[in-house]
Amino acid sequence: MLSKPKFKICRRLGPGVYDKCQTSKFSAASKFAVPGARRPKAPSEYGVQLIEKQKVRFSYGISERQLSNYVKRATGTKGAGTTEQLYYGLESRLDNVIYRMGLGKSRRATRQMVSHGHFVVNDKKVTIPSYELRSGDIIKIREGSKGKKIFDNIAEKIKDHNPPVWVSFDVGSMEGKILDKPKNTESFFDLNAVLEFYSR
Repeated sequence: MLSKPKFKICRRLGPGVYDKCQTSKFSAASKFAVPGARRPKAPSEYGVQLIEKQKVRFSYGISERQLSNYVKRATGTKGAGTTEQLYYGLESRLDNVIYRMGLGKSRRATRQMVSHGHFVVNDKKVTIPSYELRSGDIIKIREGSKGKKIFDNIAEKIKDHNPPVWVSFDVGSMEGKILDKPKNTESFFDLNAVLEFYSR
């Protein structure tokens, strides 16, 4: 069930913010959430930028400071598009990659899994959700964690999951790999608006 705070966030920012918002049940409920409410005015340019910033923050589960740092890194990187660099930084987080592999129902869940020490990267235990991964990195479920309840029937849980082309996960070896840089195919975010917000 979607909590009231998340329900409000989804109504304000759109159903793409949380997975649980992307259901017909949410769509039906949101239509009748505020009976008789007036249709909101179209937001200003600043308002649009603020909304896009909040979409990114809540979707990835990061703080204002963290997002600001990702923007600073993206704008300070030479030789690549700023938007692509921002997307790369966000998607390369360990908690996000594990989410993309289908090992957790949400980024919040995979963030907890990382914090609890269930994964190793290149044979080194990592407990930092924001840990940045690179092409060729190997992510494994820690040997001592394979018997944990959260990994029960993992093959069944991810059988219908379609990960992005830049990551893979092999159920047999319980091992994932970063195949390439993340490709920005996200249509829910306007990262240019986010960059414009921070350039003010």
